[in-house]
Amino acid sequence: MSRFILKLQINYNVMFPQKTYTERRKVLQDKIGKGLILLFGNDESPMNYTDNIYHFRQDSTFLYYFGIQRPGLAAVIDAETGREIIFGDEYTVEDYVWRGPQPTISGEAEKVGVTLVQPAGNLQEMLDAAQKGKQPVHFLPLYRPENKIRLQEMTGIMPREVTKLFSIDLVKAVVSQREFKTAEEIAELEQAVDVTVDMHLAAMKLARPGITEAQVTAEIHKVAIAAGGNLSFPIIATINGQTLHNHYHGNTLKEGDLLLIDAGYENPMSYAGDLSSTVPVGKRFSAEQKEIYRLTLDAHQAAIDALGLGIPFKNAHIAACTTIFEGLKAMGFTKGNAMDAFESGAHALFFPCGTGHMLGLDVHDMEDLGEVWVGYDGTPKSTQFGLKSLRLAKPLQPGHVFTIEPGIYFITELIDLWRSQKKCNEFINWEKVNSYRNFGGIRNEENFVMTKDGAQLLGKSKPKTIAEIEAIRAEVD
Repeated sequence: MSRFILKLQINYNVMFPQKTYTERRKVLQDKIGKGLILLFGNDESPMNYTDNIYHFRQDSTFLYYFGIQRPGLAAVIDAETGREIIFGDEYTVEDYVWRGPQPTISGEAEKVGVTLVQPAGNLQEMLDAAQKGKQPVHFLPLYRPENKIRLQEMTGIMPREVTKLFSIDLVKAVVSQREFKTAEEIAELEQAVDVTVDMHLAAMKLARPGITEAQVTAEIHKVAIAAGGNLSFPIIATINGQTLHNHYHGNTLKEGDLLLIDAGYENPMSYAGDLSSTVPVGKRFSAEQKEIYRLTLDAHQAAIDALGLGIPFKNAHIAACTTIFEGLKAMGFTKGNAMDAFESGAHALFFPCGTGHMLGLDVHDMEDLGEVWVGYDGTPKSTQFGLKSLRLAKPLQPGHVFTIEPGIYFITELIDLWRSQKKCNEFINWEKVNSYRNFGGIRNEENFVMTKDGAQLLGKSKPKTIAEIEAIRAEVD
């Protein structure tokens, strides 16, 4: 057992060359300029008792600057002197009994250019000295409760105060680095997307009447595990695609259903893919399904066509929303001017979310740092239903990696609420909409990178046209 665990550890804890990490930290040090930069890694999280843990996932920002996939670490960069220290406790012989032989923290630190490693308890002394000398301590808006507690124990900052006292300067500095993906990062993302395509193809070929959503989910997960990584987020595989984040897998597929799949691969370097597909459970789309599906593709292409260097991503969202509204108007669902409908929020009855988000070390890259900084460069977000869920709006620059994922959803509860409130009556034909109340939802999603020559598809192409999907479905037994 120990040899297997050792092999797993070595294969998973792959890193970029040392220079990548030393240069990243030097840039961060120069951007902050003064005080200590405190970065917490993640710890292991018990499922129901201490020794039964969830799959370990390192904090992405810690991983970006220090590259070490190991629980229980923290690091400090002195922005004034350049001194870098990793804090953590070495495994004991008792740990080796359960985990097998493990690399030392010092050995891992050396790979990323850090020469100072100290026991975890020494971090308290360093922070005490900083507070005594009135040296600023910069930390990020923490999302793990255990790290909030660690911060409280060492500095007295209560968990509820973290959202007020985190360093905006550090957030802005981290975002300004992590948002621009380098060539070596793009290569990792390409690989993650390629495996994600394979996950979707496996689901497309397996789905058929009589099997369950859970069986499809298992097939998707199998592909990710077999590729040497894991999931970038919990799998969505549902015949109720109108529920945007539906992780229930208890339904049995039947003829006439649509199956919406939203799944992504996280590779050993922790870079993510994120794709969505919608396929008929039978061999072909029905006439009604085909009409709505074709419109989602039109909206998808309209969003792609609106992308451009220096152009706000919000333009792609507007293009998708207005295309959906115009297409639905041609079918009798809506009425009036599409741009007026968008400004009033009427489109959100059918498309209540955003067209895309950043992608990288996180499937929603850096959103633990705050959407307003990641997707809006500090500009306030809209509070309007639908538009407030747009995670990315700022101008696109070379190195930005993002998703395109418009969809059309018939959400029964939302239809009934808006109709009872007479909301957007001037734009909605309620009788027609109500006749589709059990239709479900459709979404396709692809990943792109912005270059100096414009947006480029990331990874290999995923089947999405009606002809491509029905060709795959025709081969299902």
